[in-house]
Amino acid sequence: MKTVREILSEKGHDLYRIGPDHSVLDALRLMAEQEIGALPVVDGERLVGLISERDYARKVILLDRSSHDTPVRDIMMTRVPCVSPNRTVEECMALMTDKRVRHLPVLQDGHLVGLVSIGDLVKSIIDEQQFIISQLELYIAS
Repeated sequence: MKTVREILSEKGHDLYRIGPDHSVLDALRLMAEQEIGALPVVDGERLVGLISERDYARKVILLDRSSHDTPVRDIMMTRVPCVSPNRTVEECMALMTDKRVRHLPVLQDGHLVGLVSIGDLVKSIIDEQQFIISQLELYIAS
């Protein structure tokens, strides 16, 4: 099974982030521009939270708040489960299921080095299964 390090190297090292004092609208614009569903929230170099489209829907729209006037810090998740680059896809899936989250920040020596999504993990599993199937087909054909 692949590790988070391998997934990050395959998907690239672009890591978008936002500060806690930015508006929710700034966060939404960045997520839309980059076609991503969540952003790590950093204060300087320190991870302080995570904001997702789900947070926006539940904590802004449903509460009739303004995304222009609401700071990210008011709606971000602050108790964010994180993983190290050496964790496996299987371990990440179990953690996501247990914590009911769709994104995991990746920390190495206390520094944010990436973010993996449930989509990244599912893609990895599908790729691995397709490889195994093709190897079995070659074995059967020979």
